[in-house]
Amino acid sequence: MPIRIPDQLPAARTLEAEGVVVMREADAVRQDIRPLRIGLLNLMPDKIRTETQIARLIGATPLQVELTLVRITGHTPRNTAADHMATFYRAWEDVRSERFDGFIVTGAPVEHLPFAEVSYWDELRDILDWTQTHVHHSLTICWAAQAALHHLHGMPKHDLPAKAFGVFRHDNRAPGSPYLRGFPDDIPVPVSRWSEVRHDDIPAESGLEILLDSDETGLCLLNDPRHRMLHMFNHLEYDTQTLANEYFRDAAGGAPVPLPANYFPEGDPARPPENRWRGLAHLLFANWINQIYQTTPFDLTAIGTGQPLDAAA
Repeated sequence: MPIRIPDQLPAARTLEAEGVVVMREADAVRQDIRPLRIGLLNLMPDKIRTETQIARLIGATPLQVELTLVRITGHTPRNTAADHMATFYRAWEDVRSERFDGFIVTGAPVEHLPFAEVSYWDELRDILDWTQTHVHHSLTICWAAQAALHHLHGMPKHDLPAKAFGVFRHDNRAPGSPYLRGFPDDIPVPVSRWSEVRHDDIPAESGLEILLDSDETGLCLLNDPRHRMLHMFNHLEYDTQTLANEYFRDAAGGAPVPLPANYFPEGDPARPPENRWRGLAHLLFANWINQIYQTTPFDLTAIGTGQPLDAAA
């Protein structure tokens, strides 16, 4: 939880520069307790697994969180039972008049397609625009991060010559960021994608800030304060077995998929992998939710002012 100290205490500036959460007295008076509303637009084929992964992380904070599962309105998933979707998911068209403190958009297995050829591209663009008026802060993951950067900043995605697949070392480029509070300098992150966005394509005036990247696999986490978004290209939310499941599934289907790097002990797929990123996943989501909690209006109707989150903190 944040530390509450007098507004003008000299220590406040030092603590904030170090990434310590400081809640001003004026903010503490303004806020009251209510559940944070977080929406999850789940584009992954295995929706139940993804729901579990995300809910595990956002449910580990001491704050009350109300999770709303959202689906693309005109798209029928092929890998999840219709009764599950009908029981637990709401179409975006049915929630578009509502407001959320946080909104998460997952990846989708459509990397091989140009954005405009994805069947729900137009609705996803509408959703990304809607987050600017109805969501306090958003988190996009994997393909959704690439899609958001393309739509909001005109950045292209580039096909990779081979799948980036495994657990790769990443560097902490912004240790003072509130989203990386408590993160070490050397960060193992699961990676599973066939495409990338590149440093050189970041527009000079975009305000995008690189938080995590890797010499091997490139950009990992970008802060987009202008749009009140974090863009995560990789998968800290993955379970221990997720990369193994992907590998064995693709290998069984005859796909030319490499052994996930730095994952199975001594590169032996017969040995169970070790999870070296679990704590960091919890930490990232806790930091994200904590930042939302500190800055979101108590009155939900006040959400969507268009102000950068960092400027409001």
